[in-house]
Amino acid sequence: MFRTLREDIATAFAKDPAARTVWEVLFTYPGLHAIWLHRIAHFLWQHDFKFLGRLISHLNRFLTGVEIHPGAKIGRRCFIDHGMGVVIGETAELGEDVLLYQGVVLGGTSLQKTKRHPTVGNRVVIGAGAILLGPITVGDDARIGAGSVVIKSVPAGATVVGVPARMAGPRAPADLTGCLEHNLLPDPVMQALCQVLEHYSRLEERVRALEEALAGALPTHPASPEEVQARAWEALQTISDPEVGLNLVEMGLIRDVRVDGKRAEVYMVLTSPSCPLAGYLTEQVRRALRGLDGIETVEVRLLGEPWHWPAGRSP
Repeated sequence: MFRTLREDIATAFAKDPAARTVWEVLFTYPGLHAIWLHRIAHFLWQHDFKFLGRLISHLNRFLTGVEIHPGAKIGRRCFIDHGMGVVIGETAELGEDVLLYQGVVLGGTSLQKTKRHPTVGNRVVIGAGAILLGPITVGDDARIGAGSVVIKSVPAGATVVGVPARMAGPRAPADLTGCLEHNLLPDPVMQALCQVLEHYSRLEERVRALEEALAGALPTHPASPEEVQARAWEALQTISDPEVGLNLVEMGLIRDVRVDGKRAEVYMVLTSPSCPLAGYLTEQVRRALRGLDGIETVEVRLLGEPWHWPAGRSP
């Protein structure tokens, strides 16, 4: 028993950087208290003291804000961070070294007295507010993003995010420490949307090349620098930011466009320094201007100044 307690305390230090002293962990970690009370309730449940098991489970919920059915099976070194609002159903099973954040729900989708709650493998990390429903299986080393609703089984080593949760890629080998960096989780919907827009841009570029080839057979007069400048701004208005749904000019991301013969320079800012669409937007700007009125070279300069909504427009 004492070895298990020491192991639980060591787990708290390993998975919570806020932990400072043993006494602090012993007396101020409700997630740890919830696990300890559940072990008592689970022992009583297994030995057919159902009422006492449920009573301790109810007391556990009152004291810690964590509701764990005494029939749930929880492996060693499971850690519940903060704990408030966590709900674990009767037939749920958790492996070893599982990390749960606040608000996680392992719920059922059936009224039948059968296996109706999730089975979670070893070393799984489940983000805050995530909901796992039904007798699904979450494989070892998987990650569930915060706020996700998981209704299908998750393969081992996978990362899922969204509502409903979708595969967002494999878990990196260097990220097997139990850390879940939500700010670095990919967005599968945005990835798919960018691929569609990329394909659309290629088709648009091919159509424009055909139109220019057809127009080359007809006599034309050279456009003035002012006309080329105006057409460049019009071309940039066709590029939209997938996250916001507005074009770059309307959002105020394009600060200036300078055309000098066959060369164009575009001065652009980003919505944030770590904008995940920086490469995509830059390439779209090049494609929009390349070939326009004889422009052959397009250089996009990203400015370090912060972006803000243009005057008179709100997000």
